[in-house]
Amino acid sequence: MSDDLSHLALEGTEIAVRVTPKASRDRFVVEEGQIRVDVTTVPEDGKANAAVQKLLAKAPGLPKSRLSLIRGQTSRDKVFRVC
Repeated sequence: MSDDLSHLALEGTEIAVRVTPKASRDRFVVEEGQIRVDVTTVPEDGKANAAVQKLLAKAPGLPKSRLSLIRGQTSRDKVFRVC
């Protein structure tokens, strides 16, 4: 997790991510300006969304309660907003 995402910690920032559930490890990478998040959690009952939220909040040093999922509850492409 060497990618610096501290610039995303501003209130109102929307963070678009591409999610891969059931991955071999939890991680995020920034490729060509797009954030990809891999989580080991299965995509049922919102478990993968919660894992993505937790991992994504950790990157810029935010509490996970400051991130809310605004689009993509059941999609691999998600948008979170910093509150």
